Amino acid sequence: MVESRQESKKKPRTYGDYRLMLKEKDLDIVLIATPDHWHALSMIAACEAGADIYVQKPISVDVVEGQAMVSAARRHKRVVQVGTQRRSTPHLIEAREQIVQAGRLGKIGLVEIYCYYHMRTRENPPDTAPPENLDYEMWTGPAPMRPYNKLVHPRSWRAFMEYGNGIMGDMCIHMLDTVRWLLGLGWPRKISSSGGILVDKNSKANIADTQSATFDFDNLSVVWQHRTYGHPSDPQYPWGLTIYGDKGTLKASVMSYDFIPMDRQEKPIHKDVTYELDEYPIDRTEKDLERHVAPAIRGHMKDLLRAIGDRSRPVADIEEGHISTASCIMANMAMKLGRTLAWDSQNHRIIGDEAANRLLKREYRKPWVHPKPA
Repeated sequence: MVESRQESKKKPRTYGDYRLMLKEKDLDIVLIATPDHWHALSMIAACEAGADIYVQKPISVDVVEGQAMVSAARRHKRVVQVGTQRRSTPHLIEAREQIVQAGRLGKIGLVEIYCYYHMRTRENPPDTAPPENLDYEMWTGPAPMRPYNKLVHPRSWRAFMEYGNGIMGDMCIHMLDTVRWLLGLGWPRKISSSGGILVDKNSKANIADTQSATFDFDNLSVVWQHRTYGHPSDPQYPWGLTIYGDKGTLKASVMSYDFIPMDRQEKPIHKDVTYELDEYPIDRTEKDLERHVAPAIRGHMKDLLRAIGDRSRPVADIEEGHISTASCIMANMAMKLGRTLAWDSQNHRIIGDEAANRLLKREYRKPWVHPKPA
């Protein structure tokens, strides 16, 4: 998507050109790691080209995009793995099998998910002309055209809601998806949220710096919190989840898990992240690699290849990614509207709230056309 502006002026780029580019090659797998606003069109085009797909999270910037992506995968019989690799994290797989599925938590009454990292840029650079080597028109694609500044490309595009869904779409989706996988949860029935830009009002960034959200499942609430400043109650888990049961509590993150039993006669369990530095020495030297997630990424890719081989659904199938993504998008909608949303998962509609239903689909910038679920 990067070319000189002089070249881009010679021939306007269209979605048809993009699909033709895919059809020029005999592709087996397409990996989509674009900014979020390009995920849907890229993934659907790859399905139409006959490729299997790895698409990063969140899968979409609106709920209808996600519906169309699931529809395309099923219609074209494609295997699609979403980059929610907590489902392939070795120590979390162990916690799921040996703690949750073994019944050691007992009856679960509450789940907390959270992120206390500073995720919102404090920079406030001036708007400038795009660099000569960037086709900013194509980079923007279906998203609203906003003035260019160095936050947009390539570093901090997540600072703007035009290209994603803020910290909900970046960090909450991971932990909500992890909880859904751990506990076997589907769609939430109700979603509420509050927050906004409450602390750092000077930055150009237009994503919330403080937000709480509640995802109500049958007889269980999953409560999210992020804030720009302040420390978590447990500094060992600045980004993670806590599941409270009547027999014990499970804390989990990308770095470790801890099981704390209610029965003091039972020993607590602690497990740190799995590293594979001896088996894969390149993990020691690979530039910019987050070493603690390398085993999870490898496991996720292996699971995708397994699913492609037997034409089955991978552990992070596109429909699971859609549920987690759409739930976080609707949390932002609930915050914007200032009210709880009741979700009808069968009809993909918010019950009794047409103003909210209109927000399920973003307007695309012309000439780009919003995909429709089949």
